[in-house]
Amino acid sequence: MSAELDFSPPEIPEPTFMENVLRYGLFFGAIFQLICVLAIILPVSKSQKTESDSFEPKNSETVKKPKSTAPQISKKPKKETKKKR
Repeated sequence: MSAELDFSPPEIPEPTFMENVLRYGLFFGAIFQLICVLAIILPVSKSQKTESDSFEPKNSETVKKPKSTAPQISKKPKKETKKKR
């Protein structure tokens, strides 16, 4: 009975080129997603924020823009109709 049992490892075929491309593509995609999630969760450092603000001109005229309100002609009250049952 012991001669009938075969404990040799199963034969696994070598992965093809496309299987390797798919495997590594999935790894890179997972790493990219983790980087994107971490970029959303982690706050931006203050030094990068102040550098981006220094390029913008700090003038009170450019900061405070007067808002002109245009008359809204298209908003007419809707005519109410009774539902027929």
